[in-house]
Amino acid sequence: MVLRSNTMKKLSLFALLCFINFTALATGPENIAATADEVRPVLNGQSLPDVTLYDLDDKPVKLQALLKQQPTVLIFYRGGWCPYCNAQLAGLKDIESKVMDLGYQIVAISPDSPARLKEQAVDSDFKVKLLSDKDFSVSSALGIGFFLPDDVANRYRNKMGIEFVALDGTSKVALPVPAVYIADQQGLVHFNYVNPNFRVRISPELLYQAAKTLDLQQQ
Repeated sequence: MVLRSNTMKKLSLFALLCFINFTALATGPENIAATADEVRPVLNGQSLPDVTLYDLDDKPVKLQALLKQQPTVLIFYRGGWCPYCNAQLAGLKDIESKVMDLGYQIVAISPDSPARLKEQAVDSDFKVKLLSDKDFSVSSALGIGFFLPDDVANRYRNKMGIEFVALDGTSKVALPVPAVYIADQQGLVHFNYVNPNFRVRISPELLYQAAKTLDLQQQ
């Protein structure tokens, strides 16, 4: 059977861009990795869990209800305090209109509190929807969360005044590995990019090309 050229393009794009991890998928707090290199993310062909996020007014938003609205680009970042995350979000301004014209919504998620996200929204002209994973349930369920070493967590807290999600009293602090997912309205993942190196992010143009190649609005 001869594959259509569009299908071949999709396969080639995924081979180049997707972070592939073949370990079994787990859910719940026990799925938080000991280090960033040990995360076990949801993969292409798997469904995103129905977990709860929070909007800028601290109102709950069910992930599956959000996805049903239209195909979605989900961007997980560490927080508004992270310069690499801010650079990534700033780069979205170059493509957000083009991606939305393809029929997608773009949602950026971090452990920042709704109050902090509201401050970020005031300081920007994003069309991107900002949501809070303040209890870390989404990052945990997607397998992209990991615990910070205590010395790193203390340094961030003491020198930078950063607030984190503490999951074991004050002894364990968690962050998400930066990740991008593209999912259809049924919550099925068609594209993922997960990189344990927080300094490396998918470029805006590659993200746009991935969304364009998938063309989920037409499926």
